[in-house]
Amino acid sequence: MPIRVQNDLPAKKIMEDENIFVMDESRAMSQDIRPLKIAILNLMPLKEDTEVQLMRSLSNTPLQIDITFLTTASYVGKNTAKSHLDNFYLTFDDVKNEKFDGLIITGAPVELMEFKDVAYWDELCQIFEWSVTNVTSTLHLCWGAQAGLYYHYGIKKVMLDKKLFGIFPHYVHHRREPLVRGFDDRFYLPHSRYTAIDADDVAKHPDLTVLADSDVAGVTLVMAKEGRQIFMMGHPEYDRVTLDAEYKRDVAKGLDIQLPENYYPGDNTDEKPLLLWRAHGNTLYTNWLNYYVYQITPYVIGDIK
Repeated sequence: MPIRVQNDLPAKKIMEDENIFVMDESRAMSQDIRPLKIAILNLMPLKEDTEVQLMRSLSNTPLQIDITFLTTASYVGKNTAKSHLDNFYLTFDDVKNEKFDGLIITGAPVELMEFKDVAYWDELCQIFEWSVTNVTSTLHLCWGAQAGLYYHYGIKKVMLDKKLFGIFPHYVHHRREPLVRGFDDRFYLPHSRYTAIDADDVAKHPDLTVLADSDVAGVTLVMAKEGRQIFMMGHPEYDRVTLDAEYKRDVAKGLDIQLPENYYPGDNTDEKPLLLWRAHGNTLYTNWLNYYVYQITPYVIGDIK
């Protein structure tokens, strides 16, 4: 799938080096095809890493995608250069009168805080509400999924006894649902979080369907409104070494952090981590784009309701 980005976005060079088809603006304008408009609200601290991970995950269908990166105006992190944000990111005020075929809301390292205490919570609530009428399908990731379930359905997150950290097996339910089409009965997924969603709370809402869960990680993939809202508690877009970098960063800080489970061969941190989730991660993003965005969204984007 060709991803359309600004010509000078730094991540474009990384994608091209991996032989992933990235279409620049001039070439895209010459095609008589309407690209899918996908907005990514990037709440992660290391925004450039997340850009590459998500673009890599979105690059596996023949569809052309026009990506718009969004950041919050009410809070500006310190881990991404202001020049990068100024050149490649918009805020909600810039797009609130527009419509998008798809929206991805990432996780954020704020899960130990109450939702209302997050600096940009009010702004995020505006985006949640706007997505109901201005986006065909919204994919929420990790903390973004927990925040979305809380805003739309009043489901509170619950604290875990210890950090859920590692690669865990999951099981598919409702196999005929296109979002999990092509999945094996058991698949693996990275997690890195201190909070979870209670399965009983989800079961109380008839609009919510659990499509995947785990004996260890709990409720993981939830769908609502025939795919207009999708909530993924894990990180199918993570690179092979994302958890490795997170673990070694916390060790360097002197934090009390356990080894990521089912990750290093023999639990030896000098060994190359096993990549167990890439195929299913790519399938999830491909299914979302195809069945819940491309197949559903109107050709005239202004007709999104």
